[in-house]
Amino acid sequence: MAKRLLITDPWFYALAIPAFLLTGISKGGFASGAGNTGVPLMSLAIPVPQAAGIALPVLCAMDLVALRAWWRRWDPALLRALLPGATLGIALGWAAFGFLPDGAVKLLVGGLTLLFLLRTVLSRGDAAGAAPSAARRWLLSAGSGFSSFIAHAGGPPMAMLLFPMRMPRATLSATTVAFFATVNFAKLLPYGALGVLSAQNLLTSLVLLPLAPLGIRLGIWLASRLSDRAFYRVVHVLLLGTSLQLI
Repeated sequence: MAKRLLITDPWFYALAIPAFLLTGISKGGFASGAGNTGVPLMSLAIPVPQAAGIALPVLCAMDLVALRAWWRRWDPALLRALLPGATLGIALGWAAFGFLPDGAVKLLVGGLTLLFLLRTVLSRGDAAGAAPSAARRWLLSAGSGFSSFIAHAGGPPMAMLLFPMRMPRATLSATTVAFFATVNFAKLLPYGALGVLSAQNLLTSLVLLPLAPLGIRLGIWLASRLSDRAFYRVVHVLLLGTSLQLI
């Protein structure tokens, strides 16, 4: 049977649509540490590499919208310090991508998500303004680049690095957006070389693309009107159930 040019499974879209809306809302600056729900949720319906390939073009579109909204509000010195480690992580992720079976990647994604949730609980006791050491900065930025390449799951290591610094909310959101925009666009060429940007995946990305500006705009709107707390609770419960299912 010929392979379909577009994913038509309703279960996939039932997972992908809310996942990308929540991701866009987070990228828009509302609860910016809520995590990327796209790949974990889609991985319940399709293999992780395919979910990652579908997600990347949509994430890049979200990044463009978010960069415009947060333009030049990031910390440039911090970004310069983070990107070398992220580049190393991307290179390691590229090398490992073809060797990890789908089951191992699902375990990795589920484990990283649980790690993110654990960090959320423990971070309540973080000291305000704590500056990371150079070793911690390299380790967590490389871990973020690696897990971002494997499954767009770079949020947990980066949250562990940035949240204890207690930056102003706008600076945190803008720096996070600029960091992952750089990382995501850097992944396009390796993803193309690995074959995960197939015609089927790109066409499915195109169908989901309208969710990018919609989610970002919702995030920007909510950030100026509502507390993050309720949104964090919804997303974290969703991520907890998804991570346990993946594991």
